[in-house]
Amino acid sequence: MEYDTFTNLSEEYIKGQILKAYDKYNLRNKRLLVIIPDNTRTAPIDVFFKLFYEIFGREAAKLDYLIALGTHPLLTDEEKLKRVGIERRDKERIYKNVRIMNHRWDEKGTFVNIGAIDEDEMNDLTGGLLRERAEISLNRIIFDYDTVIILGPVFPHEIAGFSGSNKYLFPGICGWNFIDITHWLAALRTNLKTIGNKDTPARRLIDRAAEFVNVPIIYFNLVTDDEGLKGLFVGSDSSAWAEAVKLSSRINIRYLSRPLKRVLSIPSIKYDDFWTGSKAFYKVEPVVEDGGEIVVYAPRIKQFSITHDNIIEKLGFHIKEYYLNNMSKYRRFPRAVMAHTTLVKGTGVMKEGVELPRIDIVLATGISKDRCDRANLKYKSPDEINIPQWENREDEGTAVIHNSGEVLFKIK
Repeated sequence: MEYDTFTNLSEEYIKGQILKAYDKYNLRNKRLLVIIPDNTRTAPIDVFFKLFYEIFGREAAKLDYLIALGTHPLLTDEEKLKRVGIERRDKERIYKNVRIMNHRWDEKGTFVNIGAIDEDEMNDLTGGLLRERAEISLNRIIFDYDTVIILGPVFPHEIAGFSGSNKYLFPGICGWNFIDITHWLAALRTNLKTIGNKDTPARRLIDRAAEFVNVPIIYFNLVTDDEGLKGLFVGSDSSAWAEAVKLSSRINIRYLSRPLKRVLSIPSIKYDDFWTGSKAFYKVEPVVEDGGEIVVYAPRIKQFSITHDNIIEKLGFHIKEYYLNNMSKYRRFPRAVMAHTTLVKGTGVMKEGVELPRIDIVLATGISKDRCDRANLKYKSPDEINIPQWENREDEGTAVIHNSGEVLFKIK
């Protein structure tokens, strides 16, 4: 596997970049809202939290944080503190005026409509994949601030191509309707044609929606790996994100010389359910040959989704052609959840009414065989997995990928 190595950025360098942005964008005495990812994204949010307070805190009219959950579970008070790297006593003593808020996607009163994309524009933006009107709603709290700072990492991503930048607005803090549209669009496009690509239909839609936000936005785009922060790109437009994508493409994509037949993909422990842990499939799918197999090994994962389990139980996991052939049956289901189930199943074809996925996905998790069977997924007991038996066999077409979910694997 080939990949580049880079030196971690020093805290002194990070502080210097924050100070430059503070002066360049005239953030003194402003009401500032920082949008950050939840615990499923690797990033040194703790370092920035402390430096932002040191630099902004005493002069800002407000300095608050909003966690971009999309539809992920709400963080507890303890999880919020862990995300920003402080203890409760620090919050009460030093940071008592700083609010750390969940994006309350579960409450209708959270959102305000900010515009719409009509059918013709939708058709143009998506290359003909969708032709429908999209109402755009966003968490109304951001309009209580003078400037929004988006702070988060840029990784290859199954929905947008690459994460980061405006994706922390859409779907990070937007209404369910737009989440449905962007996720279903990615499902129609497929993971193989989306992940690791800068220009995708979903990214174009996300960036267009962001044009309706009439609050100044400063982007702190981070590029990280499992050793630390390798890149920081700050700006008020898409150019900073584009630079982050270039570096992420070198750091967060690893190349194999030939396809694999079987992969044991072991998700990062940051994923608490298969909704987030399925990144262990998305990031590996491109290197598995037709007829191959990915085994996701995570005994501690016991739910398909903490927030969408009931819906997934009713849907099952299917290739997109299955859904497209049965849309009348599934029309009332949230398309974002349908998108998840078809992205997990991967690409394939229908033949005489039977689904034929390109590759097999097998769960060796805490989700029971009975539930996997009902959901149209293959099952393997975690007790049957012997990791050493999978290792050091790449020449045979077998590989183990540890801590999977953020690094994308592709064929050179």
